[in-house]
Amino acid sequence: MGRLTLDGTLAEDVLDGLTRPFKELPPKHLYDARGSELFDQICDLPEYYPTRTERAILARYAHMIVRRTGMAELVELGSGTAAKTRMLLSAMDVAGTLWRYVPFDVAEQMVRDCAAALSDEYPSLAIHGIVGDFERHLPQVPPPGPGKPRVVAFLGGTIGNFIPGSRRRFLRELGARLDDDSFLLLGTDLVKDPAVLEAAYDDSQGVTAEFNLNMLRVVNRELDADFDVANFEHVAFYDAEREWIEMRLRARRANDVRVAAIDLDVHFDRGEELRTEISAKFTPERVRGDLAAAGLELVEWMTDPEGLFALSLSRTARGAAPPA
Repeated sequence: MGRLTLDGTLAEDVLDGLTRPFKELPPKHLYDARGSELFDQICDLPEYYPTRTERAILARYAHMIVRRTGMAELVELGSGTAAKTRMLLSAMDVAGTLWRYVPFDVAEQMVRDCAAALSDEYPSLAIHGIVGDFERHLPQVPPPGPGKPRVVAFLGGTIGNFIPGSRRRFLRELGARLDDDSFLLLGTDLVKDPAVLEAAYDDSQGVTAEFNLNMLRVVNRELDADFDVANFEHVAFYDAEREWIEMRLRARRANDVRVAAIDLDVHFDRGEELRTEISAKFTPERVRGDLAAAGLELVEWMTDPEGLFALSLSRTARGAAPPA
């Protein structure tokens, strides 16, 4: 699970995803204002370890990351409220390298609010906010400043929302935009006991279920659809072969849905499922392999004592040809 936010491609994604033989919608559409509130609640649940674990890793290693990279600039994809990122900004400030922060998120108000808050906290910080979908709008990221080492942060395990081919393609796009003074800081959830994983995505309080069902409310509101949320239930399970969690919405009964804004009628059989998210889990070998396929080399591996989550720091592989 990661913070991907709602954007203007909803109609296109609904038309594509709900007309497939196996229906699915991308997880970025889980995150309207209500979905973001629910996700923040999920992050505080005892079952949901990724956020607090990644935060603890950053707290432990932020100063080392700044020393290792000499970073003066931080570009954050899916920046949200920049809650965890402040640890890196503060470490840059202490090191005397703090120059620019580039928050990249689809939610315009979130980018504005984040920029305003950080301007108050770090008066000398230059902020270049970008409102867009980082899967489509990476060219909007400004070039690095001369002599200003950059770290591109992609945190929260959001990289796991990509299927393997798309994941490597996206990492390749990121790698192509790193110069010799740039690094990628990547957050990845690690393979572990399936019971721990499934509990994190199907909590006892039902917050994750409400978060998942909110996808239907988003489509209803934005595309004038008539999903009856009571007709669907939350499903989450670990696929041991693919080593990923899937979240789905299962039809409790046969029902028909009208999506008026795109003139689409959709039928769901009883028990039919709509996939709303995959969340791949990683081993060190998988992370290293994905980075290598993108022309990147691992330079630092940081994890918690229990091995639940990892941050990896990588850069363009020295002497390697650009990936095909």
